[in-house]
Amino acid sequence: TWPDMFGTSISANEVQPLFLPGALFIATSLITYLIHRIPGDAYRRAWSTSFRVTLSASVALVFTVPMVQIFLNSYGGAAGYERMPIVLAEGVAAVAGGAWPIFAPFIGGIGAAVAGSNTVSNMMFSLFQFNMGERIAADPTWIVALQAIGGAAGNMICVHNVVAASAVVGLLGREGAVIRMTVFPFVYYALLPGSVGYLIISYGTSGVMNVGALLVALIAGMAAYLIARRQDTPAAAG
Repeated sequence: TWPDMFGTSISANEVQPLFLPGALFIATSLITYLIHRIPGDAYRRAWSTSFRVTLSASVALVFTVPMVQIFLNSYGGAAGYERMPIVLAEGVAAVAGGAWPIFAPFIGGIGAAVAGSNTVSNMMFSLFQFNMGERIAADPTWIVALQAIGGAAGNMICVHNVVAASAVVGLLGREGAVIRMTVFPFVYYALLPGSVGYLIISYGTSGVMNVGALLVALIAGMAAYLIARRQDTPAAAG
């Protein structure tokens, strides 16, 4: 136990190995070794390979996760500032105004990308999103729903999720390339529900013809074009 870390009220409790997720995988590995009667040399090679991959991935995670926690818990203090994600979201809200439903999923996605969890993103931003819904005279439950959708999308660009997944499939060191590939699905995943949400929320005042409808039409047209182009490519190659 490490009480009052660095002169703060934070304490590190005693580590309980059996409650760590890795303990289940180690136990499964040992049981598999016994049941399948894996040769000792092969089992040692598997452990050696797994250890090297885990060590390489942990270098990035050891520095990423603490910085994420600093980002999430950067509130209070002598100045009394709010935590950084909330300040950033409020800045976007000041610019977006009534078009907030389009941006709400992106806030949820950024929260999940930083925290690595849709749940944590919702814990950070749900009340803020609810208040934004009231501020723009929209049903707050719609805005919170868009937040949750964006949080689900944000997992695909989360740094430590990408690092862990890259380690599993042998792409360590190429996390930047992976994120560059997944950022476009993320934008689509967040923009489409945001546009539909704006269309529904603004229907009572603007009718069907509003910015949300335009964005939905553009996204549908782009998707149809990409699908048609993909289908034409094999034919052209043949």
